[in-house]
Amino acid sequence: MASGEGSGAGPLWRDKRAAGAGPDTGPETEGLSPATPAHPLRPTWTNQMDFIMSCVGFAVGLGNVWRFPYLCYKNGGGVFLIPYILVALFGGIPIFFLEISLGQFMKAGGVKVWNLVPLFKGLGYASMVIVFFCNTYYIMVLAWGSFYLVNSFSPTLPWATCNNTWNTHTCTLGGGGGNTTSTPGPDLPHGQGQSSIVEFWERRVLRISDGIDQLGTIHWQMLLCVLATWVIVYFCIWKGVKSTGKVVYFTALFPYLVLVILLAHGVSLPGALDGIIYYLKPDWSKLGEAQVWIDAGTQIFFSYAIGLGALTALGSYNRFHNNCYRDAYLLALINSTTSFFSGFVVFSVLGFMASEQGVDISRVAESGPGLAFIAYPKAVTLMPVAPLWAALFFFMLLVLGLDSQFVGVEGFITGILDLIPTSMVGGVRREVVVAICCLVCFIIDLSMVTNGGMYIFQLFDYYSASGITLLWQAFWECVVVAWVYGADRFVSDIAWMIGYRPLPWIKWCWLFITPSVCVGIFLFHVVNYKPLNYNKTYVYPWWAEALGWALALSSMVCIPATVVIKMLCCHGSLRERWQHLTTPVWGAHHLQYLTMETSLKYLAADGAAQGKQKETTI
Repeated sequence: MASGEGSGAGPLWRDKRAAGAGPDTGPETEGLSPATPAHPLRPTWTNQMDFIMSCVGFAVGLGNVWRFPYLCYKNGGGVFLIPYILVALFGGIPIFFLEISLGQFMKAGGVKVWNLVPLFKGLGYASMVIVFFCNTYYIMVLAWGSFYLVNSFSPTLPWATCNNTWNTHTCTLGGGGGNTTSTPGPDLPHGQGQSSIVEFWERRVLRISDGIDQLGTIHWQMLLCVLATWVIVYFCIWKGVKSTGKVVYFTALFPYLVLVILLAHGVSLPGALDGIIYYLKPDWSKLGEAQVWIDAGTQIFFSYAIGLGALTALGSYNRFHNNCYRDAYLLALINSTTSFFSGFVVFSVLGFMASEQGVDISRVAESGPGLAFIAYPKAVTLMPVAPLWAALFFFMLLVLGLDSQFVGVEGFITGILDLIPTSMVGGVRREVVVAICCLVCFIIDLSMVTNGGMYIFQLFDYYSASGITLLWQAFWECVVVAWVYGADRFVSDIAWMIGYRPLPWIKWCWLFITPSVCVGIFLFHVVNYKPLNYNKTYVYPWWAEALGWALALSSMVCIPATVVIKMLCCHGSLRERWQHLTTPVWGAHHLQYLTMETSLKYLAADGAAQGKQKETTI
C-alpha cells in the first residue's frame, strides 16, 4: 500500500481492515490507526437516475438558454455547430468524463479526490474557491428572476408602462432608447428616450448608481428575494444526496416542459420562422475566424460546468462499478442538445419581436441577462395574455437556475465535509455546515443588493469564474492525471470500475489534445483581454479591476502554491520528495479489489516509505 499523505497506519492492518469492506459501502481508511474510528459510510444515490438528473440539473443551466443561441447566430448560424461539436469531442467530453470518473474512483469530493496525487491537492482547493464564488454571485440571477416572477402576477406588466414611480419623463413604451419604433413621452421628439423595460430593469430592479464606488443603500425587496432563494437552496440540500436526488427530478425536468410550451407558442407567432432561419442560416466564412472557435471552446467549458469540483462530488456518490463512461456521453449529449433546442425557443420569440417592431433581428438579439431581463420581457409585452407568458418564462428561469445553484453548493459542502478530520466527523452535523456556508454567501450577497450591486456582480462574474480560471483548472487536471499519475494507469482504473477500457482517443485527448485546446483558448483570452465595463459606457476604476484580478488569482495560485509548500515541507532529496508526494493514498474500497500482485507492489512501496516524516497537511 502506498504511503501517501496522511497514511499513519501500517499497510498490513489497512489491508486487513479493507478486506471486509464492500465496494460501495466500505469506509475510507486514509490516515487511520487501529484505535481510530473509520469514516461513516459514504452515502450513494438511491438509484442511478438520481445522479443523471443531478448532473443534468447542474450542467444544464441559464447559459444553455441565454448564451448558446446568441453565440450560434453571431458566429455563423448552423456553421457554429462544427467548431462546437469538435471542441466538445476533444475538449469538453474528455474532461467531463475525467471529473466524474475521478470522483467515482476516489469516492471523495473536490479536495480529497486529489489524494490520487497528493502533491497537487491545490487543484481541489482551487475548485473550492471557484465554486464558492459561483455560489455567491449566481444566486443574484435567481433573485432577479424571482423579482420579475412576482411582478408578473398583475393585469398589466409593470415594465410595459411609463406611469410608475420609478419612470423618468424620458420613458418610452416598447423599444429601447434610439429605437425608431418606440412611443415617445409627451414632450420628447420621436425616437428619443429610454425604454420602459430598461427603466424597470435599471431603476426598479437594480436601482443602479453611477459607479462601483457609490454602493448606496440596500434594496430591501431584492434582499428578501435573495434570502428566500437561499432558504430554498438550504432545504434542498441540507440532508445530502438522498434529498437532493429527489428534488432534481422536478428542477431538471420542468424547464424542458416549459421550453416545449414556449416553443409551441413561439412558432405560432408572426415572424417566428424568420427568427429561426436567422438562427440557423450558415455563414461558412466564419469558420476561418479564430473568435468563432474560441467562443465554441469557452461555451463548452462553461456549459459543461468543468473545473468547479461539483461533477467530482456528484460522481463520488456513485456506486463503484457504475458505468460512468456511458453516463458522461449521455450527459454531454443532453447538455448540447438542450443548448441547440433552446435556440429555437429564443429566436422564434426574437423573430416575432423584430417583426412587430419592423427592425432587423440583429437589433433585438441579446445574450446573458440582456436576453432574460430586457429582450424577453420586451417580447412578452407584445403578446396576448402577456402576464401568463412572463410568469411561465421567469418561473422556468428560476427553476433552471435553482438546480445549478444547489448542486453547486452541494459540491462545495462535500469538499468541506471531506476536509473535516476523522476524529471530528461524528460531532459535526451536516445541517450546521450547510447553514454556515449559506449564511456566509448571503452576507457577501448583501453588497450585491445595494445600488452599486450590479457592478460588484459583474466583477465576480467577469473574473472569479471566468474562462481564464476554468481553463487553467482544466489544463492542470489533464496534466496531473495523464502525465503525473499516468493516463494508461487511470484508464486501467476505469476499466476496473466499469469492466472495459474506454476508447483510446480519450487517453490521447488527456495526454495531448485537451491540454492543447485549453492552452490555446487560455492564451487567446489573455492576449485579447479587455478591461471590464458596464453597458459599454461605465469603465471600472483601476482598483476595482485590481480587485477583480485578485478574485481570479485567488483560485489560480492555489495550484503552484500548494506544490511549492508541500515540496518544502517534505524531507529527503528532490526525487524522494516527488516520489513520496505523488504516491496515491488509497481508501478501503480500492484495497478490496486489488489483486495480490498489485497489493504486494504497493505493500513494498509502503514499506520503503515508512520511517519518513509525514508532510505537513495544508
